[in-house]
Amino acid sequence: MDKPPPPSLGLLELSSVARGMEATDRMLKAAGVELVLARTICSGKYMVLVAGELEEVEASMEAGRALARESVIDHFIIPDVHPDVFPALASATPIRKKEGAIGIIEAFSVASLVEAIDRVAKAALVEMVECRLAMALGGKAYLVFTGDVDAVGYAIEAGVEVVERRGLLVHRVVIPDPRPELYETLV
Repeated sequence: MDKPPPPSLGLLELSSVARGMEATDRMLKAAGVELVLARTICSGKYMVLVAGELEEVEASMEAGRALARESVIDHFIIPDVHPDVFPALASATPIRKKEGAIGIIEAFSVASLVEAIDRVAKAALVEMVECRLAMALGGKAYLVFTGDVDAVGYAIEAGVEVVERRGLLVHRVVIPDPRPELYETLV
C-alpha cells in the first residue's frame, strides 16, 4: 500500500547556491521533515522543498529563513497540500485523457508557481501533466494541465490569482480542443 503524501509543504527560493545548501542542512536538522527537492535552478539560484506535518514544516522553514535571511527571494508554506502537487512536481503524470483543453500557467518565480499548483488542484477536476521549475528557463517556472474546458478555465483563474498577487505572472493560456500533436510534445 502506498504511503499517503505529507500534509504540508514548504519552499525556500534563494539567491545563493552555497547558502541554499547550508540552509537545506539546517532545515533538515531543525525538524522532522522529508526533503522533497533541493537543487540549483536558473539563474544561479537554489531551491529547497520540504514536506511533513505542519508544525515540523514551520520549524524547518523558520530555521532556513533565519539562516539565509539575506538570500531569501521567496518562500511559502502550504498546509493541507493537495496530493496531486507531488506527482506534478515530479512531472510523473502521464496524460490519460487527450480531449478537452490544455491550461498553462507561467511564472517568474518557482515559489509562486508551486503555490499555484496546489490552488489549481483544489479548484477543479484537472489532470496535472508537466511542471518545470526554472531549469533552462531563465529562472521561470510553468505548469501544464488538462481537463474539460470549463474546469481548465476555472483552474487557470484560481492558480493565476496566487501568481498575480505577487506580481510574478508571465502568461496564462487555455487551449480548447488542442491538436493531438500538441499532446505528444507534453509526454
